Amino acid sequence: MDSIFSNANILLPDFEKTDGKRWAVVACDQYTSDADYWKTAADFVGDAPSTLRLMLPEIFLGKDDAARIQIIHKEMEKALQTVLQEHKDCMIYLERRLEGGKIRRGLIGKVDLEAYDYNKGSTSLIRATEGTVLERIPPRVAVRRGAPLEMPHVLLLIDDPQKTVIEPLQNSRGEKVYDFDLMAGGGHVCGFALSQEDQKKATCALSKLITPKAMQEKYGSAELAPLLFAVGDGNHSLASAKAYYEEIKAKIGDAALSHPARYALCEINNLHDEDLEFEPIYRVVFGADPEDLTNAFRAAVSKLKGNAKPQTVTLLWKNNEETIAVPTPEKQLPVGTVQVFLDDYLKNHPGVHVDYIHGTDAVRRLVAGGEGTVGFLFAGMEKDELFRTVIYDGALPRKTFSMGRAQDKRFYLECRKIEK
Repeated sequence: MDSIFSNANILLPDFEKTDGKRWAVVACDQYTSDADYWKTAADFVGDAPSTLRLMLPEIFLGKDDAARIQIIHKEMEKALQTVLQEHKDCMIYLERRLEGGKIRRGLIGKVDLEAYDYNKGSTSLIRATEGTVLERIPPRVAVRRGAPLEMPHVLLLIDDPQKTVIEPLQNSRGEKVYDFDLMAGGGHVCGFALSQEDQKKATCALSKLITPKAMQEKYGSAELAPLLFAVGDGNHSLASAKAYYEEIKAKIGDAALSHPARYALCEINNLHDEDLEFEPIYRVVFGADPEDLTNAFRAAVSKLKGNAKPQTVTLLWKNNEETIAVPTPEKQLPVGTVQVFLDDYLKNHPGVHVDYIHGTDAVRRLVAGGEGTVGFLFAGMEKDELFRTVIYDGALPRKTFSMGRAQDKRFYLECRKIEK
């Protein structure tokens, strides 16, 4: 198990000298249409040391990427020389306090990318939870290629209903390594370096989650390929780390097995943490003939002959609302049923496009305000459905669920060297 998830030489600033609120910045794939957010962040950071200088917000992708990446790599080298301090063989137990007092508990360590495969049909111990869009990988690899550092915003989920891995660490905290408020409504984060004994206890508990007995109890079969980590957030970032590692393997062969880029720093969360919430992401179709779209959906789902539980999907347009039954769906989740239909429908209807929307109120506003706009509402995925669905169906459709709001996403904080 140590080769799959293990401690790492984690780099952190001395937060007695460095302002953590300015150092930590939200993941690059948030606020992708909100330039004001990133301007406000830059104004707030000012000249202070910050991960803002060590990352490329996706809102700026395609705008002089090469020059931006070169500057980022230089800033990483500068941070290594002037700001970052190494915590050897470290795992960090952290508590992220969100708005409203909710606390998300996590464990930081490195995962072995040899145990990860984001391709369709994967049976690896680490698997993607959403279909990987290959076009999104090269720009992220470009940032990682030649970078001396990585910073994690990937959240990996474990299916630990008995709470044996992360939750016991609350009672055995080690040295406090950070404790500060996060910018822009991000809440508060507090982290503790674990003792070697507690690290061993955590990795031992992880190994017990995927025994044949555990697979039988949780998923109904001891013969299933075990799934230890499901990527809850940052699917494409982890895929990019894997793609970069494969590049290195192609160049140096077996020597890559000892290369630091073989691993990726990640945070683990327990699916059964009460304060970890999933929010559904709905679909809104633009430029369609609502009647044609509705009839096509009704006809398509009537032909399905799967053995998943019955589902319902509600379609909205203007003053119309119709709930359509799906008695024998092939996909485990309503979002999967809808997405398969839409993928096929859009291929045959040029000019029609889909967007992914949070919140039923937002869907209703969009539908009320536009001709040819149709909303799809459906039941969200229950947390305990995630692992079973990934095991039986494979990766979920893109934008199936969100782990909280944008400001609740992981902030860049810890670093690790990925070049020799």
